[in-house]
Amino acid sequence: MAVKLDPQLLEILACPSDDHAPLRPGTPNDPNADVLTCTSCGRRFPIVDGIPVLLLDEAQEPQDPPSGG
Repeated sequence: MAVKLDPQLLEILACPSDDHAPLRPGTPNDPNADVLTCTSCGRRFPIVDGIPVLLLDEAQEPQDPPSGG
């Protein structure tokens, strides 16, 4: 299922790591995944019941090196 968040909310959400990079819906390999992916570090943050869980302890580490974009 594709991530369905308010576009204005998605614009202001950022990775909780030190660089605070923007997040994008899905993953590079699965744009419909129920996660938000950091555009810098590549961590994936789950979306549970429509709510992004932006905790570093809950994030999945990137499988591939981040593309930087």
